[in-house]
Amino acid sequence: MDANHWHERWEKNEIGFHEGEVNHYLDRYFTKLNLQQEGTVFVPLCGKTYDIHYLLNKGLKVIGAELSEIAISQLFSELSLTPTISKHDQLKCYSAGNLTVWVGDIFNVNKSLLTKVDAIYDRAALVALPNEIRENYSQHLIEITGNAPQLLAVFEYDHNEMAGPPFSVVASEIQALYAAHYKVYLLCEEPVAGGLKGQVSANNVIWYLN
Repeated sequence: MDANHWHERWEKNEIGFHEGEVNHYLDRYFTKLNLQQEGTVFVPLCGKTYDIHYLLNKGLKVIGAELSEIAISQLFSELSLTPTISKHDQLKCYSAGNLTVWVGDIFNVNKSLLTKVDAIYDRAALVALPNEIRENYSQHLIEITGNAPQLLAVFEYDHNEMAGPPFSVVASEIQALYAAHYKVYLLCEEPVAGGLKGQVSANNVIWYLN
């Protein structure tokens, strides 16, 4: 699973992973993040998620990171925002109002680019990454955000029945990745209606990391 895979998905508009509405678990558990007005939320591998619309409408500042420039161009267009675009080494920065998105490899995003982050909202990032990358990703996220609290949404399913992405991330892996840095709370575990991609029985699992 490399960058070309995701660039190709966006170029061909094969974006079944993009939800056409705000994720209802964000709405249900948003208050867990205990954010103040104009607090800053980091949304890794954000695509053009409607969850960013939701967070901005809450009066928050949002910083995203996304590989695909197509996705971010569409995001700003759908928000009716005209971005200022600048280049920073291997990244591009799209910025307008309370929204800033770093376009490129998330591993090139460093702490100085994010300034202060009050919370992380990870709905589609961890599950998009294969097992061999998830440990590096989780540690990188902790480092660049100063160990900010997280609302984390993952899937659990029998990985023998379907190849990801999205990948299954079970409770023991969540503990292995995050328990040294956070108190880990299970908020919810519910079946995915109709199965994941209509192929396999799966659960939505929502975690709060504090």
